[in-house]
Amino acid sequence: MGLFERFLTLWVTLGIGAGVALGLTVPGLFQAVAALEVAHVNLVVAVFIWIMIYPMMVQIDWGAVREVRRRPQGLALTLVVNWLIKPFTMAGLGVLFFEFMFAGWVSPADAQQYIAGMILLGVAPCTAMVFVWSQLVRGDPNYTLVQVSVNDLIMVVAFAPIAAFLLGVTELTVPWTTLLLATVLYVVLPLLAGMATRAVLQRRSELAVSDFTARLKPAAVAGLIATVVLLFGLQAPTLVAQPFIIVLIAVPLVLQSYGVFAISWLGARWLKLPHDIAGPACLIGTSNFFELAVAVAISLFGLHSGAALATVVGVLVEVPVMLSLVWWVNRRRGRAA
Repeated sequence: MGLFERFLTLWVTLGIGAGVALGLTVPGLFQAVAALEVAHVNLVVAVFIWIMIYPMMVQIDWGAVREVRRRPQGLALTLVVNWLIKPFTMAGLGVLFFEFMFAGWVSPADAQQYIAGMILLGVAPCTAMVFVWSQLVRGDPNYTLVQVSVNDLIMVVAFAPIAAFLLGVTELTVPWTTLLLATVLYVVLPLLAGMATRAVLQRRSELAVSDFTARLKPAAVAGLIATVVLLFGLQAPTLVAQPFIIVLIAVPLVLQSYGVFAISWLGARWLKLPHDIAGPACLIGTSNFFELAVAVAISLFGLHSGAALATVVGVLVEVPVMLSLVWWVNRRRGRAA
């Protein structure tokens, strides 16, 4: 591992601090960046995510992708956790904390808003950042692509009915523009670019692909740090203005993340999945498609609602939590899942 990867947690911590400091000192810069969005998908964040996931896309071997059907257990684990467990445990934790444990600190109306935001996060499994986490645990890039693609297809038909059921609304309008644009920007376009790059490199030599992706690793880590700085810079005023509420929201979100991961890891052990499949399979169910959750929260409850705030807190806690899980998964390398 290189210098950047070896001390990744330190760089991310410094990035969080830098993001908050810059967000408070030069808020106009981050407001300008926040305005560069289409259908709630920030174009600057999209560029940073491209930088992160492009090296993994280059590694995808379409011949190996076809072999995934012979090892369906990892895909089955991901789908069960994402669609039969995660949304309902998220809703349960939201009710437990905000209707009971935190009831003395928040009003009933605000509590319902925070629960709604948590539910929207729970029903939106991650798309783009999955490739980053998979790369950090040296997951099988071909298998990860299939897992993400199948999840995206299921999300098209399952997101609205599950979210509507848990939120108790009769109709829920899915922001299709956000869903489709994010999928194209985060999966389709970088995948096509990776395929084209791989084809060119393979004409040179057998080692050209691995050499090329190895040279890109520092850039991928830099993209992750830049994303952290941007996300925390955008939300710095909120972090300072409502620290207590943010901590209250973060508590069940963090417990949900570690709890879902634990369930997934036990499932991976039971299925005897190899490390390069078990790691990504467990991490996929733990992270969230925050652009979609934020967009739906804003459309249903308003920009300054408690539900929108809860989805934003989900963005803030995800990177530190996921990095801790990446560290744990990597510590298990060489042992059975």
